[in-house]
Amino acid sequence: MSINWGPHFIVPSQAAREFSGIVVLRENFDEASLREELRNLGLAGAVVRVINPWYYRRRGEETWLKIGESDQREENFPVRWDTSHLADGTYEVLGLMHVVVRVDDQERVIARQNVVEVTVKN
Repeated sequence: MSINWGPHFIVPSQAAREFSGIVVLRENFDEASLREELRNLGLAGAVVRVINPWYYRRRGEETWLKIGESDQREENFPVRWDTSHLADGTYEVLGLMHVVVRVDDQERVIARQNVVEVTVKN
């Protein structure tokens, strides 16, 4: 059974899902749940890196465009997104968190995604 360790998009309020200009995207994860998931997958080992690339697309589109990526866990993987060049409308934002684990002498990677819908209103 899969454990929901994250990623979890950080939105302080529903109003914060309406973006204009430059915004900072952030995500976090639950470390205890992550460790349980790693044990369940047979990957109990040292977490050596966590990186979170961010993408967006207009709702209804198929292709994701990369915003940026962060490995700054202590700051909740922040990435600045300049929406000022986008048309007003509904967009999806994807955080695709990668966790690199060292098991014996190998590095293994697991990934989880979180997609949220936001409104761009410039």
